[in-house]
Amino acid sequence: CNCRCVMCDIWQANAVKHELSREDLEHQMPALRNLHVQRVVLSGGEALMHQNLWLLCQLLRELNPDLQITLLSTGLLLKVFARDIVRWCDEVIVSIDGSRDIHNAVRRVPRAFERLAEGVQALREERAGYPVSARCVLQRTNFRDLPNIIEAAHAIGLSRISFMSADVSSTAFNRPDPWQEPRVSEVALDPGEAEEFAGIVEDVIGRFRTDFDSRFISESPDKLRRLPRYYAALSGSAELPEIVCNAPWVSSVVEADGTVRPCFFHRSLGNIHDQPLDQILNSPDAVAFRRDLDVKTNPVCKVCVCTLSLGRRSPA
Repeated sequence: CNCRCVMCDIWQANAVKHELSREDLEHQMPALRNLHVQRVVLSGGEALMHQNLWLLCQLLRELNPDLQITLLSTGLLLKVFARDIVRWCDEVIVSIDGSRDIHNAVRRVPRAFERLAEGVQALREERAGYPVSARCVLQRTNFRDLPNIIEAAHAIGLSRISFMSADVSSTAFNRPDPWQEPRVSEVALDPGEAEEFAGIVEDVIGRFRTDFDSRFISESPDKLRRLPRYYAALSGSAELPEIVCNAPWVSSVVEADGTVRPCFFHRSLGNIHDQPLDQILNSPDAVAFRRDLDVKTNPVCKVCVCTLSLGRRSPA
């Protein structure tokens, strides 16, 4: 990754330099075809740092010309690769963590906000109306900036923005072990801050109603209210919001070293260097995992900040 975000540890694995090769993907083409894959999300870190990203995209297009390719990006390299992005990817989802100064402080990269804005403009110059939306992780450093973040998203021409809480409890994103204090408190909100956050959310719901109605803000007002409730629950002053998610039944995660997971947060089910993806996902172990998983009671699911709910379009 080319950022050093305060709430993420992925960048600390930069020296390892794992990435999936063209050969890795070629070996999985029959499996992807068998699974009727309809969408691929290129994630990171920063997917644009991959040495052969466009070759991977070419393979995916050969698999299915209608397959949707989504690129997740920090935004720093959008301007450099704008032409290739527009050619190979159907949409881009960038990270935005605040208005200019807050975003740059969270990312810990000089001119990160300015480079993001320049990248969005470059994509639109390549293709007018090209879809560029954003995700924002609201945490201790930036939750008070929420109204300004929405204004900034409009100002740089984003198509849509979505909000989520920070993951402070899992072993995902290059954490060998869950965070302990004082690391958790550097990112999570204390009870007083969670209450303040709830007030800010109510103000935003009132001020930006047209953005909720138009879905410029992806979350409904009730879903946005879950974010301060999550932080209040972490400190023991509220119940965790109930989870709705079917990620393990409609998707999977393939990490840079080939590890396959049912989502970012649950245990490994295998590795594509050992077995084809379809065999891994339909193995007795994987089938049993899905059969026994109750997202409303599973301790990993209950604290998840990155849920997914899609219609079932692939084989059971």
